[in-house]
Amino acid sequence: MKDWKKLLYILAAFLACFYLPVESMRFNNAIFEALALVKWYAREHVLLCLVPAFFIAGAISVFVSQASVMKYFGAKANKFLSYSVASVSGTILAVCSCTVLPLFGGIYKRGAGLGPAVAFLYSGPAINVLAIILTARILGWQLGLARAIGAVIFSVIIGLLMHLIFFKEEGLRHANGNFNVEEVKETRSLWQTVLYFASMVAFLVFANWGKPLEGDHGVWLLIYQHKWWIAGFSLISLIVMLFKWFKKDELKDWTGTTWGFALQILPLLLGGILVSGFLLGRVGHEGVIPSRFVVALVGGNSLWANFFSSVVAAFMYFATLTEVPILQGLMNAGMGKGPALALLLAGPALSLPSMLVLRSIMGTKKTVVYVSLVVVLSTFTGIFYGWLVK
Repeated sequence: MKDWKKLLYILAAFLACFYLPVESMRFNNAIFEALALVKWYAREHVLLCLVPAFFIAGAISVFVSQASVMKYFGAKANKFLSYSVASVSGTILAVCSCTVLPLFGGIYKRGAGLGPAVAFLYSGPAINVLAIILTARILGWQLGLARAIGAVIFSVIIGLLMHLIFFKEEGLRHANGNFNVEEVKETRSLWQTVLYFASMVAFLVFANWGKPLEGDHGVWLLIYQHKWWIAGFSLISLIVMLFKWFKKDELKDWTGTTWGFALQILPLLLGGILVSGFLLGRVGHEGVIPSRFVVALVGGNSLWANFFSSVVAAFMYFATLTEVPILQGLMNAGMGKGPALALLLAGPALSLPSMLVLRSIMGTKKTVVYVSLVVVLSTFTGIFYGWLVK
């Protein structure tokens, strides 16, 4: 049986090579777009965005006690507190759907309940305060407000539904996972731990602070002009803390755990970005799927237009803030307001690369259900919004 499978794989690979459409300009251009997108991501997001996120995730796994995670995010934690904290986390972390993955993996593997962890997973990229402000300024305050309200509500609803759907399975995970541990004596005070994490989060946020719009002279511009000073101060502060408050064995565990997250996530992430670039291209550039097909399918406010917008957005990769110019171009080409909101609710929170990584963290079944919930809720919310503003 195994030999037959190998033969089929070899035959499929041979046929793919035999009929490879290398003469097609669109095919060759799609290959270029895939490589260009992964090059852009490596230059713009790996060093300053993803690497700090890996270190934060490693720190969560090593330095945040299981007792603390269980207290605020565990299956038996106060639901109002855990979902409240998780649902607004995106206002602090300006991260994309891929950067939030190591952070999610850190708290989930540390014993967080599936519901609060998923609420955090969705809210991280979806409730990005910078993206919401940019949406309101470029696409209108109605769409910006609808995005903000929808994202907060979505994170709670999706988290609760995941908790209810996998209630028995999660109960077994916690029963067999040795998560119910006693409170242990911390080697550092609470304020030291808070400053340690705050310095890493500050570096992640300010090192990636986006350039303001032309003519903007407010606080956003002031922070942008001094962002490297703020990020540099955060990094220096972190180094001083590491030398003064941490032991060598602790730092070794931290870097080892961080490296483990990188090995798990980076290959899937970069592979997924290659596929996403090949199929859909970059901003202003086409992949193997012509953009006119996408625009033709998301005009108006039909069920199909909203569903199609949600599905395409879920599989396409959106870096932080890039969904706004993409959506501006689509709306100028005739995209309806309902499908536009559906894209904003599904796109930043999901991508093909993030799905591949999520599958390795919480399994195929949970990943499929999570993606389906995001797509379905985005679809019907888009229909309602399109009807409301018609």
